[in-house]
Amino acid sequence: MTDDTLKTTVLNAAHRALGARMVGFGGYDMPVQYEGVLAEHRWTREHAGLFDVSHMGQCKITGADAIAQFQRFVPGDYQVLKSGRQKYSLLLNEDGGIIDDLMAGKPDHDGLFVVVNAGNKDEDFAFWSEHLSGDAKLTVLDDRALIAIQGPEAAEVMAKHEPVLAEFGFMDCARLMLFGVDCYVSRSGYTGEDGYEISVPAADAERVWNTILEDARVKPIGLGARDSLRLEAGLPLHGHDIDPTTSPVEGALTFALSKSRKEAADFNGAARILKELAEGPSRVRIGLSVKEGAPAREGAEIADLDGNVIGTVTSGGPSPTLGRNIAMGYVPPAHAALGTELKVIVRGKAAAAEVIDMPFVAQRYFRKPKA
Repeated sequence: MTDDTLKTTVLNAAHRALGARMVGFGGYDMPVQYEGVLAEHRWTREHAGLFDVSHMGQCKITGADAIAQFQRFVPGDYQVLKSGRQKYSLLLNEDGGIIDDLMAGKPDHDGLFVVVNAGNKDEDFAFWSEHLSGDAKLTVLDDRALIAIQGPEAAEVMAKHEPVLAEFGFMDCARLMLFGVDCYVSRSGYTGEDGYEISVPAADAERVWNTILEDARVKPIGLGARDSLRLEAGLPLHGHDIDPTTSPVEGALTFALSKSRKEAADFNGAARILKELAEGPSRVRIGLSVKEGAPAREGAEIADLDGNVIGTVTSGGPSPTLGRNIAMGYVPPAHAALGTELKVIVRGKAAAAEVIDMPFVAQRYFRKPKA
């Protein structure tokens, strides 16, 4: 897309006023950095970073049949999900491939509030419009912006604006008045750090954004650091690490498969997914420590020690926190055991790599003690 055809979020002018370097992402003109990816990455790990994620899709699925219909296409059990909670799930096609990954929860008593990826939202909304039946109704919330605050100081920052937010645990969500407007808020995010995602009316987004930035502990963070943060956290990016050909088993996302749903086998792609659980998939997503040379970026080949190409890197780059290069990719299960020595082919040269556990950097979500 050219600059003239890129969409903009309601915070576009605010980013430009802050001197952001803008790039096209997911069809939108978005900030990739403000003062530099490395500095922004470290600030988020140490303090609190503010992200504009308004390009992502927001919707409600409501009606008496909402959850039953939604569950036809995801492998999570939303019938038992308590009010005020959300969970990560996967929108699956008939072959068990991942159309998109998403967050869906019950912040109020009005069905499900769902957030999907920017590049897939039109396809997702069209899919639900076509396939939801009964009285399940899709309402696209295109009059809302989405702001994320992430980092170890995020909770203190937000508690200053609304004390009840300090009582949230990871994946808690609610609909409440915040900054004087109707918001959907969850304690979650895409960096591995503690924090919140806040859906606000678009008309109030710039005021809310600027109000949060008045706190000296908060700085604006671009897509560059968002990507390096989520890579360190071992979180997949749809269209890169997972796609409509990837199953949840291949993608190492089996935590999104609820036991009750596996037993019922009543969701899209259940036959393939259950077979892969029983017999193993043909490939699996792994984490790699790249021990020498340049970073192994998306598309780099993965080879065994004999030089046979066995897989492909799907995300990779330097880890600012660890001070070394890391990557994610797919290999056959026989080469996926922790400690397996492999090679990555970067610019025609083979470099030593080792299969290591993910997340690469420990996730620091705030989980409330169980009663």
